[in-house]
Amino acid sequence: MHWNGWQLLGISAQIIFGSRFLVQWLVSERRGQSVIPPYFWYASLVGSIALLVYSIHIKDPVFILGQSFGLVVYTRNLMLRRPARP
Repeated sequence: MHWNGWQLLGISAQIIFGSRFLVQWLVSERRGQSVIPPYFWYASLVGSIALLVYSIHIKDPVFILGQSFGLVVYTRNLMLRRPARP
């Protein structure tokens, strides 16, 4: 099978995006409670940006809309993780 650069981007993005669930599960198991580690939000953001670029390339409006909305959520959650300024 021969993959072009766009397909490699899409597959890599999906792996990054999907890895967030595995990491979240492993951290939660280790702590014995449901936890959302910072990696979850960073992987969400990076994976979503890459998937958005890929979805724009393939011109899929459903995929574009879904990834665009997610960017807002992931960015906001990372902002909420920052310590409050005095």
